[in-house]
Amino acid sequence: MKLFLCLIAWCLLLVVCWPLALLALVLFPLVWLIALPFRLAGLVVGAAFALLKAVLYLPARLLGHGRSPA
Repeated sequence: MKLFLCLIAWCLLLVVCWPLALLALVLFPLVWLIALPFRLAGLVVGAAFALLKAVLYLPARLLGHGRSPA
């Protein structure tokens, strides 16, 4: 759905201002390539925080904290 909306927006931009639409079409892959390392860094930082959380909560999980008495 998001792709469809982007396509419709690009078609409207093409009708209104075709040079800007063509410039956006050319620059989009370059912006994606520039943003790719930042997305990978965000993934690595998120994984590091998940690992840290798992290590810090491990003693409580081993002791049974949070289990319902049944």
